[in-house]
Amino acid sequence: MEKVYVNAGDGYDVLIGPGLLAEAGNRVREALGIGGVPENGGTGVKLALFTDTTVGPLYGEAVEKSLKEAGFTVVRYEYPAGEKSKNIETVAHFVEFLAESGMTRKDAVVVLGGGVAGDMGGFAAATFMRGIKFIQIPTSLLAAVDSSVGGKTGVDIPAGKNLMGAFWQPSLVLCDTDVFGSLTEDLLLDGFAEVIKTAAICDSGFFERLEAAAGSGGGPGVLRSILREHAADIVRDCVRIKGHVVENDEREGGLRRILNFGHTMAHAIEKDADYGLSHGKAVAIGMLMVTGASEKRGLSPAGTLDRLTRLISGLGYATSWDAPLETLCEIARSDKKSRGSHIGIVVLEEIGKAAVTDVKTSELADFYRI
Repeated sequence: MEKVYVNAGDGYDVLIGPGLLAEAGNRVREALGIGGVPENGGTGVKLALFTDTTVGPLYGEAVEKSLKEAGFTVVRYEYPAGEKSKNIETVAHFVEFLAESGMTRKDAVVVLGGGVAGDMGGFAAATFMRGIKFIQIPTSLLAAVDSSVGGKTGVDIPAGKNLMGAFWQPSLVLCDTDVFGSLTEDLLLDGFAEVIKTAAICDSGFFERLEAAAGSGGGPGVLRSILREHAADIVRDCVRIKGHVVENDEREGGLRRILNFGHTMAHAIEKDADYGLSHGKAVAIGMLMVTGASEKRGLSPAGTLDRLTRLISGLGYATSWDAPLETLCEIARSDKKSRGSHIGIVVLEEIGKAAVTDVKTSELADFYRI
């Protein structure tokens, strides 16, 4: 499998392919504009490797070794793995670590991990000394196809998910497709929901290829087969689409809002589950909920829900969440996508084309009620 570059739309590249962890040092040198290694072997640049207690033992040593061999001084910070660590306390501890480690504006953060690590590490980089460079090395499918691209960083607070954050673009995203082989079926499902979302909102041909690859279903096992054959192409297409959207609307003033397809209810479901249900699985349910509602109201053509349901259920996702609609809508009203008295709901005008319809927050339950 060849390595491919994709421009993410904001002056940085995403490099996708096998064996990239071992090349991390030289790739980071290129991204930071550092030339040949000086005679003393050092670049004079310090890197803070930010990872968690699950990913660190798997890939931390390989990445750290590559960075050091490329002439970087490396300090490493590991936090307890899991969504519950995605809070301002973790970021504050990491920023304190950066200061104690003598990091300066010429240095950079390297984030090794999934979406939680990327959001927090990027947020720390955005706030330390009012902004230093950072590099993303996603190790989950979800991070590779979605959260590592676009510059959204942040943390959860008690009032809701991702309500504190900043837009801060990475200098490079390095996606080693070999790491997908170590992912659990749950993590594969988590990421592939965002693949389905991306195709559904922007590229009907991509969606049709996913339908063909999934065939008649077969549960999560079929995902491994799909990724073995098509991982680089799938990541490339998702990055290409998201890069185009972000380039035209970095701060979610218009077009970028379509990336939230399924997310209004997904975030509410996650919070209702006390984050015991993963983001991707919640997005799968959220996409079906909104498509059922939009099809009933004539905003999506007949048959859209059936196609989406066949693909999602055939791959082994749950298709509903056992909570009162009013409860989910009450949570959703505090979501960051709410704009005053209205909230933007992303609907499919057809497979491959999305639009945003503004719904009064007071009428949200009526919109979703089928």
